[in-house]
Amino acid sequence: MESLLSLAFDNLSSFDGSKIKKGLRQVEGLLAQICLAGQSSPRKHGGDQQQQPQRRMLADLSPDPAFREFFKLQEGFEWNVAQRLLTTLDWLVVRGGDGSYDLLIVNALDLIQGVLLLHPPSRVLFQRSVHMNLLLDLLEPINSPAIQSATIITLVVALLDMPQNIRVFEALDGLLTITSLFKSRETGREVKFRLTEFLYFYLTPETPNLPKTDPRTSAIGGAELLQRSPGKSKVFGGGGRERSRSESGNTLSVEAKKQHLDRYLPGVVDELLKDLDTYKPFGGILS
Repeated sequence: MESLLSLAFDNLSSFDGSKIKKGLRQVEGLLAQICLAGQSSPRKHGGDQQQQPQRRMLADLSPDPAFREFFKLQEGFEWNVAQRLLTTLDWLVVRGGDGSYDLLIVNALDLIQGVLLLHPPSRVLFQRSVHMNLLLDLLEPINSPAIQSATIITLVVALLDMPQNIRVFEALDGLLTITSLFKSRETGREVKFRLTEFLYFYLTPETPNLPKTDPRTSAIGGAELLQRSPGKSKVFGGGGRERSRSESGNTLSVEAKKQHLDRYLPGVVDELLKDLDTYKPFGGILS
């Protein structure tokens, strides 16, 4: 598996867009192999229709040797896929101002989602302000709706079961970013739908259950001072306040988060909570 990752990482580190695209496909192929390991080939049933592969939970993958090897490799800096993808994403964002790399940015975001779901401890990367800022910058109005939608989903996955990450998100004016985009008349229907999903997610109880990672042996330990990127306050007119550290490790009640959100969406949060209780979004698994 190291040789496969090495080939993918070499391409992801290139300054050539076509090689980066190849590297992203190689990572996608590896993740697909891990997710589909042990499943029989889809069989045709009358005509050309094929049976869809069976959906598998993370616990279903744990006995698989390939998954176990992948998971073990993610604990070290050299082979951590999420870190490499974030580095590539940053490069694409810096050089893709003309929209030429939009598809690659969306592809990278999709793969980051997959890696964080397969290796939840990698979510600790988003305790670093540089990585959280990267996602928040991708929500700025200058970006395409496709990038904004993919970023919102990635943000949910990065915050899932990680109250520390939510505190970093809050400290970097993440709520201002989300709600400003939500209130903007320029925001399209699909993005507003994703934003509404995010607000539902934010208002659910915080239940941390991820194992702690040893920062001495892991690529994903450590955090930085929290400082929102300078352009954010200019775009959304926010304060861009800096804090030396987040309330790392502290969970907040739904009521406390409601008060935070009320500052940006007065009169809306009660309706969101009512919907959350009535309709059970996310299948009710977060309520």
